[in-house]
Amino acid sequence: MTSNSCFKIVFILGLVFVCTNAQEKVFNVHSYGAKADGRTDDSKALLNGWRDACKWNGKATLLIPLGEYMVNGAIFKGPCNGSTMTFEMKGVIKAPTDPKIFCNEYWVRFQYMNGLKIKGHGTFDGQGACAWGKHQCATPLPFTVGFYFIKNLIVHDIHSNNSKGVHINVFNCTNGFFRHVKITAPDDSPNTDGIRIGYSNNIHIVDSNIGTGDDCISMVAGSQSINISGVTCGPGHGISIGSLGKLSKNDVVKDIHIKNCTFINTQNGVRIKTWASSMTGMATNITFEDIIMIKASNPILIDQQYCPTGNCKKQGSSVQVKEVTYKNIRGSSSSKVAVIFDCSDSHPCNGIIVKDINLVYNERDGPATSSACENAIGKATGIELPPSCLKKS
Repeated sequence: MTSNSCFKIVFILGLVFVCTNAQEKVFNVHSYGAKADGRTDDSKALLNGWRDACKWNGKATLLIPLGEYMVNGAIFKGPCNGSTMTFEMKGVIKAPTDPKIFCNEYWVRFQYMNGLKIKGHGTFDGQGACAWGKHQCATPLPFTVGFYFIKNLIVHDIHSNNSKGVHINVFNCTNGFFRHVKITAPDDSPNTDGIRIGYSNNIHIVDSNIGTGDDCISMVAGSQSINISGVTCGPGHGISIGSLGKLSKNDVVKDIHIKNCTFINTQNGVRIKTWASSMTGMATNITFEDIIMIKASNPILIDQQYCPTGNCKKQGSSVQVKEVTYKNIRGSSSSKVAVIFDCSDSHPCNGIIVKDINLVYNERDGPATSSACENAIGKATGIELPPSCLKKS
């Protein structure tokens, strides 16, 4: 299906030329043999449709209509000829349950593009229950959707259910916008991060609901200029920066702004985590503001002794955490110690600003909440519940 865009009239040397912009075209995967029966592998149909859409010299849409599409694996590659590629997904794309097929790093992957839009109210179904705690894969379980080396990315009104591993992995992307994304997995599903961001900048996540068995959103090394607002998180491990300092030197996460978010029954709230024995790195210029906690454990946490394996060397983290602001964070904590700043003795946290914190213990008639600080330097103003333990600079 094609349609002409508006006409342009150009006057050159007294002559009139009537030009049209490039046409728009929809490539329906049914035209490429997609069965949409939930059993037949439709990977080839989707990839062939993408191939032709990517060649189109104009705006192109790959359309996945209503139905269930079994996809054993697909990499949608660019660059493409048109200005924008649209992946319009109305149906359900289902992942394989056969370990011989799903033991890969990826399931669905988009890469090397400038101008990509994912939309349509469709669902990526990772069918993760077949793998959680049962797999014999040599590598971590595959993420559901990966975005690699993409500029100008828009994802809206898309669902991701029960990923085997990370739901959405964003790597080396610039100018990304996620809106009305719904991500779900059971609270006991391992390593099912909602959105993981690394080596990417100018990424926005707004008005979305994320509940998983791991971090709702995690920002690892190289995350810069990340803005998160209007996100409801729970269940899960909260919104995390890190972990940092394990695999490479000079890991940096900076210019992070998290605002107007709600955490419900999460294991953590807003968290910064660095490995107990780490390489050098930095987390700086970070703001958490206008946050609501509802029975969240560890609502505010800096953990520079992070060691989930339990066998780390007893050595201070070499990641510098500085210039972090917590403003107007309120609600209830399911842990008595609602604020924890456990910072490195070799690289103390500096420039920690705490303003208007109001976190009550969620047990009726229970004790007041408290805070705990190690090597944390900064200042507190306004409401202090719990009372601040920051060391003044």
